[in-house]
Amino acid sequence: MAENTAETADVNPKAYPLAEPELANKILDLVYQAASYKQLKKGANEATKALNRGMAELVVLAADAEPLEILLHLPLLCEDKNVSYVFIRSKLALGRACGVSRPVIACAILGMDSSALESQIKDLKENIERIII
Repeated sequence: MAENTAETADVNPKAYPLAEPELANKILDLVYQAASYKQLKKGANEATKALNRGMAELVVLAADAEPLEILLHLPLLCEDKNVSYVFIRSKLALGRACGVSRPVIACAILGMDSSALESQIKDLKENIERIII
């Protein structure tokens, strides 16, 4: 148990809601699939544009972005647009899941009609809502 508190101590408390490791793996798997289906926007700027255009279904943010404030406009925008968002611990893991060799601090999974990922996105959004409550 002491090990777990050491892990959470290095994460900025502003990074809320933070996904547990098991949920984070599901999120990264969905990000990987979304990248292969061309349903992914990588980076804080593209995620912001996707939100403003009403295309984003789910926004994934990296809790280890330095400084974290560079992406803290996204949760506010998500709440305005009624889009689910979640933090995961590692920008490197998010970058790998996005299919690039660089760290990625934010990405948006896009919603498309009759997409193969629709049910998975819905399940993840329900899991994220459970973290918040």
